Amino acid sequence: MLKKTRAGALTLLALTGLTLGSVLTAPAGATPRTGFLSAADLPPHPSSPWTAGAITDGVPEELLLCLADALPGYDSRYRAFHTELDASARQLNIVTGTPAKAKALATRLNKEIRTCPARIERDPEIEATHKDYGTLPVEEGARVHGLHTAASWGATDIHLLSVGRDGRTVTVVEWSQLGDFDDAPVRAFKKTTTTAVAKLH
Repeated sequence: MLKKTRAGALTLLALTGLTLGSVLTAPAGATPRTGFLSAADLPPHPSSPWTAGAITDGVPEELLLCLADALPGYDSRYRAFHTELDASARQLNIVTGTPAKAKALATRLNKEIRTCPARIERDPEIEATHKDYGTLPVEEGARVHGLHTAASWGATDIHLLSVGRDGRTVTVVEWSQLGDFDDAPVRAFKKTTTTAVAKLH
């Protein structure tokens, strides 16, 4: 999630990805390729259109720093999105064995996001702050989070993340760009999250 041209936390993220990459890759055909956002579903960017990538097996590296400990063993696919400027986004869909397991996973993922600042701040040059934007009444529910990171050399990034569930499927949506909490399109991201969860089935 930390898009650093910026050292430290990205190094930790990359090392985590190398360690867990094989564990987090789903068998071909294990997870449905439906239920993903389109570029038009993302918060509008003021000066650049969104482009959607292919649906890919596994977990995007950008989410590993915050979520890796909760993910091994689950079948998952993701889609990445980008603009021509500084904004990017990802949707990760995870299929579990039962609705009860999906509920437990969603609870764990929300906890991992809340506690992620402590892991980010293992790099002494980065400060991280979490903000809880509350829940959304869609399917079995969703919760929206904000995460701001500021580096000692002046870089500042804002991330919005959400965790939602429908049946035995959990979705994680993440949006990020340069900036701080004031730059976050929270209302539009909540709409994106609602759409993502509604598309799961």
